[in-house]
Amino acid sequence: MRKESRLIRWIKWTVIVTGLLLLGFIIGWAAKPTHPNTSNKSTSRKYLKDLLEGMKPDQIRQHLRKFTRLPHLAGTEQNLRYAEQIRKEWLEFGLDTVEMVPYDVLLSYPNKSQPNYISIVDEFGSEVFNTSLAEPVPEGYEDVSNIVPPYSAFSAKGQPEGDLVYVNYGRTEDFFQLQKEMNISVTGKIVIVRYGKIFRGNKVKNAMLAGAKGIIMFSDPADYCAAGVQSYPDGWNLPGGGAQRGNVLNLNGAGDPLTPGYPAKEYTHRLSPEDGVGLPKIPVHPIGYHDAFHLLKNMGGQIPPNNWKGTLDVSYRIGPGFTDDFKSRKVRMSIHTNNQITRIYNVIGRIRGALEPDRYVILGGHRDAWVFGGIDPMSGAAVVHEAVRSFGLLLSKGWRPRRTLIFASWDAEEFGLQGSTEWAEDNAKLLQERAVAYVNADSAIEGMYTLRVDCTPSLHTLVYDLTKQIASPEEGEEGVSLYESWHKRDNWTDDRDAPRISKLGSGSDFEAYFIRLGIAAARARYTKNKKTERYSSYPVYHSVYETFEIVERFYDPTFKRLRAVAQVRGGLVFQLADAQLLPLDVNQYADSLVKYAQSIAQLAQRHPEEMKMYEVSFDSLFSAAENFSVAAKDFHERLQTLNRADPLQVRVMNDQLMYLERAFIDPLGLPGRPFYRHVIFAPSSHNKYAGVSFPGIYDALFDIKNSADPEKAWDQVKHQISIAAFTVHAAAMTLTPPA
Repeated sequence: MRKESRLIRWIKWTVIVTGLLLLGFIIGWAAKPTHPNTSNKSTSRKYLKDLLEGMKPDQIRQHLRKFTRLPHLAGTEQNLRYAEQIRKEWLEFGLDTVEMVPYDVLLSYPNKSQPNYISIVDEFGSEVFNTSLAEPVPEGYEDVSNIVPPYSAFSAKGQPEGDLVYVNYGRTEDFFQLQKEMNISVTGKIVIVRYGKIFRGNKVKNAMLAGAKGIIMFSDPADYCAAGVQSYPDGWNLPGGGAQRGNVLNLNGAGDPLTPGYPAKEYTHRLSPEDGVGLPKIPVHPIGYHDAFHLLKNMGGQIPPNNWKGTLDVSYRIGPGFTDDFKSRKVRMSIHTNNQITRIYNVIGRIRGALEPDRYVILGGHRDAWVFGGIDPMSGAAVVHEAVRSFGLLLSKGWRPRRTLIFASWDAEEFGLQGSTEWAEDNAKLLQERAVAYVNADSAIEGMYTLRVDCTPSLHTLVYDLTKQIASPEEGEEGVSLYESWHKRDNWTDDRDAPRISKLGSGSDFEAYFIRLGIAAARARYTKNKKTERYSSYPVYHSVYETFEIVERFYDPTFKRLRAVAQVRGGLVFQLADAQLLPLDVNQYADSLVKYAQSIAQLAQRHPEEMKMYEVSFDSLFSAAENFSVAAKDFHERLQTLNRADPLQVRVMNDQLMYLERAFIDPLGLPGRPFYRHVIFAPSSHNKYAGVSFPGIYDALFDIKNSADPEKAWDQVKHQISIAAFTVHAAAMTLTPPA
């Protein structure tokens, strides 16, 4: 009897415990959200809206005004003061930490006691004409000191004298046309070229390779004056006395010329100054078009093709030398620029991530300017400052990003992207492991027409989605999104029905992060109408006329265009830092790779006989691109079924997305350019500003019809195709399931 009652009690307790467990399971199951991330998404959307609305045009105006009152060349006291001011204000805005990070790099300045200039000398060596020593200072800035005169940073010293030869834009094809078609040699001559079309450092390299002993660069009105616009201060065109400063290095991503590949710290071993990477061996100097007129007006020699002529009232004769009446006259360059190791300072601010502090999203732009920097770079720096202020407001509301946000004010960008590159070298191991994306914040406005975005293909979808949430800044477009305004003005008609997004080239601070380290990158700014506005860059580029007033009076009187750019840049880093799943689209990368492969193959197929003779085939690249498309589609499908409640599964997929860009990095680099390691994107060897796809193949094909050794040249094409095919295939493998 006792045994039976004990058994009954045991059964009862078993039933009760089982019932309670079952009840708990049912309650737990019922309480489980169907979409565990719905509330997080909703909160994140609210904070994004707050961030975008928190950015104010008048605040951007105030930031731009205070950072453009004085010249702040890299390495100067004023640029250090601005760095200290930015550090102080970022801390006041609420960033967790802000530090100033110094490096000791090679910079270049004019000799104050021996100014640089160009002269025409007679048969007795007497100077009969000298170029201007400085630009006429704009109204309101007459009492400002430390305005550096126009010069070419890192020019070799020297006083070469000789006949002048005009070589159009100084491009590879211009020198080829001069030597092969016109039968004119520039060996031992001084060349004069127009600014525009390509990076000035490429012009200098081309002149050196052709044997010139000096090069003069000038801004022709055809390239630096918009039709129907007056010169500054009455309009935004370049005055005749204005000239474009700029570095003339050929660094190819090396950073500080004396410490290539390594950060320029106090302990770092340095090359000797004469062995520095990318330093020109000939004197270089920039002039305005008033001075260029006097150098060109008496030129002798052949009349050039029409596409070599600008809009000055001269014949644009090529030379060498002057016409018969002035045959005995020569051109002399007097260049005394000094290179010196100088301390620079980056400002680095951080907001620590709440859930994934070891994942970094970076918003960086430079601070140093040639003079006042009204457009380049301070329109961009003012936008970064406003983004930091707006993120600070979010922090005060209790928000914190999922991932760590890093804000950077780079130094010495104008001297070869040195501040950003040195920090990238200093932190390369961390960044390779932890960096999600880099958003560049150089000049925020270069025209008054529409948005311009350059980015890696995986960011296309995010850019489109974000711009649909931002209002157009244009008058008469109330209620229209930035996406719609951009789409209307710059439709990608030859590719798809969407706004045009360009490839990243170089010439700004994203270079080390994207092209060397393989970190997904983007840049955005307001730009001109490229179909109708044919001038190069913007007219007052790198001149003393880049003032606060040129922005306020002409480019953006309401500062709404700059706010739109701030919203794009800030919105991109917000979503990259806060989204549970990284908003990177592998299908977009796949589509782009297929198009890039077809495009580079079509370039090669301009030489069908040679392709047949040397058995050149792109089949392996086409196959790799197709394999990548299959892997991307499969990855995208797995994303749709991902259990977002499992943080480990989310982290695995996010890591695959983050590391995809890294998979396109070749540790050996491109031929002759070891710091350009991205196999899909890099600048052209012949123009640092222009981004090309499959750069190894592109450079191998460039001007191949004139190769001295065709068999060797086509063998290099085949070699680069094989590297590209392997890299795309290997990248596809990183998208497959981990096990």
